[in-house]
Amino acid sequence: MKYLLVLTITVSTILNLTMSNDNLVFNDLFNHSKWNTLVNDNVSNNGQVDYSSFKTNNADLQAYIEALQDHYPNVENASKNEKLAYWINAYNALTIDLIIKNFPLKSIKDIKDPWDQRLWKFGDKWLTLNEIEHNILRKMDEPRIHFAIVCASESCPKLQNTAFTADNLEEQLTKATKEFLADETKNSISENDLKLSKIFKWFKKDFEQGGSLIDFLNRYSDITISDNAKKSFKNYSWELND
Repeated sequence: MKYLLVLTITVSTILNLTMSNDNLVFNDLFNHSKWNTLVNDNVSNNGQVDYSSFKTNNADLQAYIEALQDHYPNVENASKNEKLAYWINAYNALTIDLIIKNFPLKSIKDIKDPWDQRLWKFGDKWLTLNEIEHNILRKMDEPRIHFAIVCASESCPKLQNTAFTADNLEEQLTKATKEFLADETKNSISENDLKLSKIFKWFKKDFEQGGSLIDFLNRYSDITISDNAKKSFKNYSWELND
């Protein structure tokens, strides 16, 4: 009986460890702790990016990008939030990678065709930043991605200094959206007058999926905006967000 009990416990333990390891392998795709450490160390609370420091720690950035690439085959079977977190973090990491490959520079537009460079292989595809944004992220019908992905420029939303995660995605996207709307360098909002970021012009259709643009803004702005508010758009600065 004693030996049977020991054998039962041993077999049970092995099975539990196997299941735990399987879960760990799957969850590692969405374990963005490496990226969390990088942005926490190299991005200020107001979104200023220390590209020199990123370049110094390039090995850590490359390790994170390689981990994303290695686990890309698992993305297809992931939940929507897992996919969103994966591709938002990937877009931001690849943008940093693009900048430091060409650093020093004053603007991402100093790089030829920055959003169409095929520098990163996922599975059998070489993806560009444009393809990740337009063919993957925008097709997931979550307009708040526009305040989470960052184009390395002053007028972009700020780069968050924490990684996006599936479990916290709703809270994180809401926070990023509210912060962007409240930033008067990006948007000036009053009841009857709107001076908005050109993001709302470029991606108007995305913000009108569930109603009007005003409806979207009123969900996340601290100011109640009139349906008849006048709209104009601010100049967009492509200077580096450093």
